Parts: sequence; C-alpha cells; structure tokens
Amino acid sequence: MGFWIFMLLMDLLIPLTMIGFGRYFMKNTPKEINAVFGYRTSMSMKNKDTWEFAHKYCGRIWYACGLILLPITVVSLLLVIGKSKDYVGTIGGILCGCQLIPFIGSVFPTEIALKKVFDKNGKKRYV
Repeated sequence: MGFWIFMLLMDLLIPLTMIGFGRYFMKNTPKEINAVFGYRTSMSMKNKDTWEFAHKYCGRIWYACGLILLPITVVSLLLVIGKSKDYVGTIGGILCGCQLIPFIGSVFPTEIALKKVFDKNGKKRYV
C-alpha cells in the first residue's frame, strides 16, 4: 500500500503542476522576460506582447489539461489498489508518460498561435 501511495503522489505532480502554473500564467505573467522562469521560446521572448500572449495561451492549455488529467490519474490508480508493486509501477509509469504528452506538447499549439497573431519580429498582425 505504501508504494501505491507513493505512485499516486508522484503521478499527481504533473496534473497539479499544470493546474497551478496554468492558473498562475493565465493571471500573472512573469514581469520580466527572462531565461529562467516561464514559457521561454525564441518567439515568446521577442517582446512584452509575445511574452504575455504566450503565457496566457499556454496557461489556458495547461489548466484545462491538468483538470482533465487529475481525475483520470486518480481513477486509474484506484483501479490498481492491492495489485503487485510491478503492476502499480508499470501503470504509474504509463500514466506519467501519458501526462508528459500534453505537458510538453502544449508548446506546439502555443507556437502556432504566436505565429498567427505576431509576425516573425514579434509585431502584432492586424487582419
């Protein structure tokens, strides 16, 4: 049971991180464009407008995905209570891998949105 609790806590890290930072980025972007904290790509760091847009956009994706992943994670691990450590570990590992897809994959729609709204120099397009 101890290993199951450990796996539950570890597998909740990504959804809770997505919910927490998603909500934070939707409401507050980091004040300064920096290379340490925040959504950092060459396009998002062009200027203050791209920086704020990228954080709000990615924040919405993370928040929504985190809210979806949270119950899926809990239910999936509830289904393996009492199983062997190997089985619980395998399911936990698969869950973690699946959680990484939207966590890392959120870069693609955010970059596409940045390119639709801003030109390559970071100037807002007026269509």
